[in-house]
Amino acid sequence: MNAEHNTKLTSAELSQLWTSYQNDSGSICMLTYFLKSVEDAEIRSLLDHALQLSQSHIQKLSGIFTNENFPIPKGFTKDQDLNINAPRLFTDVYMLQFMKQSAQISLNGYSVAKSLAVRSDIDAFFGQCLAEANQLDTMAKNILLTKGLYVRSPYIPYPDKIDFVKKQRFLTGWLGERRPLLSLEMTNLFANFQRNALGIATLIGFSQVAKSEKVKQFFIRGKEIAAKQNEVFGSLLREDDLPVPMTSETYVTESKVAPLSDRLMMFTITGLIALGIGYYGTSISTSLRRDLVAHYDRFIHEILKYSEDGANILIENGWMEEPPRASNRDELANN
Repeated sequence: MNAEHNTKLTSAELSQLWTSYQNDSGSICMLTYFLKSVEDAEIRSLLDHALQLSQSHIQKLSGIFTNENFPIPKGFTKDQDLNINAPRLFTDVYMLQFMKQSAQISLNGYSVAKSLAVRSDIDAFFGQCLAEANQLDTMAKNILLTKGLYVRSPYIPYPDKIDFVKKQRFLTGWLGERRPLLSLEMTNLFANFQRNALGIATLIGFSQVAKSEKVKQFFIRGKEIAAKQNEVFGSLLREDDLPVPMTSETYVTESKVAPLSDRLMMFTITGLIALGIGYYGTSISTSLRRDLVAHYDRFIHEILKYSEDGANILIENGWMEEPPRASNRDELANN
């Protein structure tokens, strides 16, 4: 066991630990601000629980980095990236929906991290994080259900028999009659719409308070991209007489004072962009109608360009902390 513990961290383990530190340090700032302005007692309890988890993660991650003689990442701090006295920017309903989506994202992220971890202490850490994310997801879901705010994906009739696909037109989507959406296809459309709706609310709020004009315009552009993509998702659902999830008009107040630094807001949005690309890629792999695949392919290319522009803003302002990377052998040789 000691020999295993003394084994150096692999690149896969380092990448997940470093990313977790960035995410948790940013979450501490965001959750601290939410707790300052939240009014509902149940949502406050959920936010407080999430904050305690992030704080415990930072403590454990710092210990791991220190033991490995690996520089502790800069991440985000309340001193530099949080204005605790800023007025309320988001409503309680937004905070609850934000926590639900965050828990879902954490479930996906920690399951990957757990699968990549080899060293026993790292495996145990991410296993614990995964269990905590599972509990947080259940807590957020239960509060949404209790308050009548949980929007369920569409119901479809149960089949009365097993059947098999008999015609190639099952795959078509542009020309001729389109078959109804499969359950997994409508699930992806519905979930992508919900994620985009929350993203639109986040971008609206951030665009109101961003100090840099370039950052502000970046957020406005992102809102327009997400809104156009949701028009497509909504139309595809309505075509089959399926319900469209709620939008986010009531999620944002009229505050113009930034609760978070432009750097942290940019980090949050570029992270959501990366996640969106991943979810669209998963949607492509599980969609059999050609028109759906074409839509997702077009959307991925659109947000890849948007993501690159966001990365350029981060680099121009010295806001992008460099992740662990391989040695530059040519540079070492030349110097």
